[in-house]
Amino acid sequence: MNQRKPNRRLGIGTWLSTGSPIVAEIASECGFDWLLLDMEHGCLTEAGLLANLQAAKHSGVKLIVRVGSLDPALIARVLDWGASGIMLPHVSSAGEAEQCIKAMRYPPHGSRGFSGSARRFRYGLADPEPEVESVFPLFIPQIEDHEGVVNSEAIAAVDGVDILFVGPADLKLALCMAPVGTSMSYTDALLMVNESGNRHEKQTGILVRNTGDLPALRKAGFSCLAIGSDIGFLKTGFLNAVEESPKL
Repeated sequence: MNQRKPNRRLGIGTWLSTGSPIVAEIASECGFDWLLLDMEHGCLTEAGLLANLQAAKHSGVKLIVRVGSLDPALIARVLDWGASGIMLPHVSSAGEAEQCIKAMRYPPHGSRGFSGSARRFRYGLADPEPEVESVFPLFIPQIEDHEGVVNSEAIAAVDGVDILFVGPADLKLALCMAPVGTSMSYTDALLMVNESGNRHEKQTGILVRNTGDLPALRKAGFSCLAIGSDIGFLKTGFLNAVEESPKL
């Protein structure tokens, strides 16, 4: 049964890679709809994740954790600690998406182990039954290679996939390295991913480093948008401070 609901849609978010709970707390107060805590390429470690989840406590902000790989034990801990959902990089097939969804859900919908004393259930102070039975975590597979683009419709068709999210850097690299005869342009790849999402009423998302690209991406159909990153904002602020300071 499809459990997807309107409030599972995500709007404007940003990427958090520093691993700093202070940065996570500030970002959660700034009006973003969602935050991505990056455990793949960022400095955030498993040991530091809980503090970040606790710090980013503003109500209404969805906290999505990008794990580095399909690790069921890590995925279960991330969700037990209170993450709203999981982003999985390099999803190239419907089967890979189904495996991650299985790791994210309790029986009979999946294989995730259950503990009523987890932070998710206020350490045993909350009744877990309604959540166990009816509310599934958000799942966002990343489309980052030629195979993923070609299979994007099959991935979008999987019940439990909420958003097809393009990783632009990896996708551009993969398309450049694709064997002769299997190549496609980056623009065509974005179009295919959006068409796949539309056919199955799933959102599409992408990381945006240049805000000038937003109008074209919105027009193309992307509605889940990650605007920049904490590292990018800090770097820009530092460089601007130096450039605008009087020379001594």
